[in-house]
Amino acid sequence: MIVLFTDFGWNGPYVGQMKAVLLTQAPDQPIVDLMHDAPHFNPRAAAYLLASMVTAFPPGTVFLAVVDPGVGTDQRRPCVVQADGRWFVGPDNGLFNRVVRQAVDCQAWHINWQPKRLSDSFHGRDYFAPIAAQLANDERPAMAETELVIAESAWPDELAEVIYLDDFGNAMTGLQGRVANTKAALRIGISRINYARTFAEVPTGQPFWYVNSNGLIEIAINQGSAARQFGLTIGTRINL
Repeated sequence: MIVLFTDFGWNGPYVGQMKAVLLTQAPDQPIVDLMHDAPHFNPRAAAYLLASMVTAFPPGTVFLAVVDPGVGTDQRRPCVVQADGRWFVGPDNGLFNRVVRQAVDCQAWHINWQPKRLSDSFHGRDYFAPIAAQLANDERPAMAETELVIAESAWPDELAEVIYLDDFGNAMTGLQGRVANTKAALRIGISRINYARTFAEVPTGQPFWYVNSNGLIEIAINQGSAARQFGLTIGTRINL
């Protein structure tokens, strides 16, 4: 199975072009579109999102993950990570930082293989997709022999920021629900928001915070938009 995680958006040719490479080079592998609206140009926020979703997939899954504002430059190198039996292919820009940190068993390599065709601006199609196809076919691309460390970062284990806004205006944060006290109020500016287990536990129009299906703390309004009411954007700080 190949799982796609990008900030490309659902419109335009990019996802389709990348899938065409995968279906040509790994035709027997199913493709899952996990997310194509990851925060644009933001490997930091995307790293927390990706890490929250990976355990739903079995070992052997290949994640093709591309949030790559440094594409075509020497700021980052292409990399492969194996974490708890799952493969990750993408840029070494911190996108896999959280996956690496939470894994029990992990290795990482920089890729030495070069495709015959490599555009300056679309490594997702030209570089990462062929690597993902090789891994899905149980082949190994040319990689550095020495185990490498993914780009170091001071990113905390718990990120008290908004990392994703969905179409309903719900706001995911980088805080894991397992560390939260459900009696605590969440504060955005001067607003205090209390915990509820589900949307149905609060009246229509009332804000609350809850632990979402990915295990992250999320801010919501029953049948309303938390993003609009509180002016939330990616990176908005919160306090719990």
